Amino acid sequence: MPASAPHAAPAAGTEGAAGTGVAAPPAGAAVPTGAAVPTGAAVPAGLAAFNAAPAADAERALLGCLDDRHWARRLAAHRPYPDLDALLAAADEASYDLAPGAVAGALSDEAAALPPGAGPAERTALRAAHAAYESRFGHAFVLCLDGCPEGERLDRTLAAIRARLGGEPDEERLVAADELRRLARGRLTRLLASGPATPRANGRKGA
Repeated sequence: MPASAPHAAPAAGTEGAAGTGVAAPPAGAAVPTGAAVPTGAAVPAGLAAFNAAPAADAERALLGCLDDRHWARRLAAHRPYPDLDALLAAADEASYDLAPGAVAGALSDEAAALPPGAGPAERTALRAAHAAYESRFGHAFVLCLDGCPEGERLDRTLAAIRARLGGEPDEERLVAADELRRLARGRLTRLLASGPATPRANGRKGA
């Protein structure tokens, strides 16, 4: 959804979050087309850089959060966002509108995650559980573990796989789509954080 509230321009020389491929415009640069005249409270540096980035760069950064080009183009086209909450709300709305084929395509880009610190026996059990899930449903298992302590991630993942293996394919597609939405929210938050970006660590793209 387009942002309606005006926002402040990024400070001169400010750069976006590491790994986004977007950078804040230099001092005196023109405000992007469609942006309101910047006033009011300052926008976090990462979000300011995202708002000001060329569409192709913004879309590329968004594809690292959820691999669907329509989703990425929709969010990039609705810039500028006055704050992170507005961007996350728009991301949720766009993800709810994903067609089944788009969800399947995004799931195909995810990879089985092995929580750090897992020993050989735990890794064997987790790989076997992922293989059983993929054999039943035809795509990678996805689970958002934001807020879960690192020491509990292995048990939480195994329990979730075992619980969801008993579901019907149509039901599981809905669950997986919701987990993708939650993963995208977390990735967006870390991508556009004011400080250094949090390294991605879960699966092909990270948590």
